[in-house]
Amino acid sequence: MGNAALTQKVLDLWKDYDDNQFDRHDYMHDTVVMSFPDGTVTKGKKANMDAAKKFRGGFTTVKSTIHAIVPLRSTDRNEDIVCVWGHEENTLTDGKVEGRDLHEVWWFNKDGKVVRMRQWTASFKE
Repeated sequence: MGNAALTQKVLDLWKDYDDNQFDRHDYMHDTVVMSFPDGTVTKGKKANMDAAKKFRGGFTTVKSTIHAIVPLRSTDRNEDIVCVWGHEENTLTDGKVEGRDLHEVWWFNKDGKVVRMRQWTASFKE
């Protein structure tokens, strides 16, 4: 198992996204790299913050639900990782509501800063 304290950082970041409050926590390393399901890779703290604010600006509200979150330790790479699974419900500016399931893997450096994140999404018809 990994560092359980890092799960709180991921939960905080999910809440910051929901609340559209990206400046509330400073958990990102300056060279953070984020990879998204559409193939987009964003490098650097500023670029990631700008992209997140722009993307989140397309929604009036976001409500996330966590299904599971697990801290892991990669002993062969000496890395702390947090995996999270959840559901996100987004209300667009035109009032349309969209939902998607998420799986994210967050990598942290020795100082507890996010150095990498990868995200996968799925939409299920129930």
